[in-house]
Amino acid sequence: MNTCKYRWILYTFFILTIVTSTLLAENDQGLTISPNQRRIIQKNGSVFFWLGDTAWELFHRLDREKATMYLKDRAEKGFTVIQAVVLAELDGLNTPNPYGHTPLIDNDPARPNESYFEHVDFIVNKAEEFGLTIGMLPTWGDKFNKKWGVGPEVFTPENAEIYGKFLGNRYKDKPIIWIFGGDRNPANEEDLAIIRAMAKGIQKGDGGVHLMTYHPQGGSKSWQWFHHDEWLDLNLFQSGHSEYDNPNYKFTLEGYNLTPVKPVLDGEPRYEDHPVNWDPQNDWFGAIDVRQAAYWSMLSGAAGHTYGNHNIWQMWEPDREPISSARTPWQEALEHVGAAQMGYMRKLFESRPFINLVPDQDIVAGRVFKGARHIRAARTDDGTCAIIYTPYGLPIEINMTKIKAKQARGYWYNPRTGEATFINELKTTGSKTFSPPGIPERGNDWLLILDAALESFPPPGDDKFKK
Repeated sequence: MNTCKYRWILYTFFILTIVTSTLLAENDQGLTISPNQRRIIQKNGSVFFWLGDTAWELFHRLDREKATMYLKDRAEKGFTVIQAVVLAELDGLNTPNPYGHTPLIDNDPARPNESYFEHVDFIVNKAEEFGLTIGMLPTWGDKFNKKWGVGPEVFTPENAEIYGKFLGNRYKDKPIIWIFGGDRNPANEEDLAIIRAMAKGIQKGDGGVHLMTYHPQGGSKSWQWFHHDEWLDLNLFQSGHSEYDNPNYKFTLEGYNLTPVKPVLDGEPRYEDHPVNWDPQNDWFGAIDVRQAAYWSMLSGAAGHTYGNHNIWQMWEPDREPISSARTPWQEALEHVGAAQMGYMRKLFESRPFINLVPDQDIVAGRVFKGARHIRAARTDDGTCAIIYTPYGLPIEINMTKIKAKQARGYWYNPRTGEATFINELKTTGSKTFSPPGIPERGNDWLLILDAALESFPPPGDDKFKK
């Protein structure tokens, strides 16, 4: 072979190897915590926006065709995290999956059933194809603390570590965030030992490469027990389904202000199409409740947010016994408007430097109101952008000096449609009152976006800015 030609082939191969390695690194979906400890980022440095959906019964109740349909829909709507349970709530140990398999041999966590986990594998792999991360709960809480539910309690600290190691090793190369708890608070020292042993086992199995958090029951927060545990990478709370206008932003702020600093988010807020306080006579939560909870929390410092639909978490179909008055087949519930509106929310925050957003109520020079009309505000730490949410479309008096520029661009962002309307270029002196479109009332919620005029931000919700 000609020497020059041979050298050229080697050189070309060398260059292709470098380019390929660079592309793989840039596409790496491995997740870690940002340098400011407030957000989740991908290994290539881009921000990962946790937009979760609670599909608790996904592994247990859906066959492969239906699971694929569900995952495709959620990816198209902008979700990034699918929260699903391996040992599911609704008799997940003894009622088999659609292929006739239960997860454990003789209900022993140290003896996983390979046939069941092949189905879990399929769903995890399909989620990866759609660019989704599985927020995987190893078990629902009734399997270690049967305060209510089906159970039975099957875990000890010893078999929890064995089971955790099995899961960690099996999914060590997959896009997973581990979520312990399963709607249950630890009741005693043994429960705490079980959870910590399961986390230890997973880290042994996967080498500690995945993020971990804890999903407690309604009104509770992961930091009540585990904030100083090294395995807990981010804090999660459940604001729950008990009331209209639950001020979940208070939980977010509490977690945000903890030391050491860790990301925080609402992992189970009020669900769309869920009866208020579990009683249909109280009416049902709708899309406005979904949006209100989401924006209240996000503008209080959250690293992301979880949406839920009462019919989807249980994958309810008319031939199944409904849990807590579920009334809409889950396939129809996929099209409830609140889910798409969460995708609009993600686009809004990704169109601004979300990693640097900090809560700041001093932006609002006038009343912030109490209860359902409460106004939340945040800004970037360098003062180049501010975002303010008014859930009833009430006028907002703004301290314009919070924008660190001589001029600001103002926009109204409609969270129901994902559309932005330019207001004007404005001077950043004194205070100014902004009145949203429409009549102030429940459901006429709006976001005011103020950008430093010299910044090259796209219109709010535009896909161009995703740093």
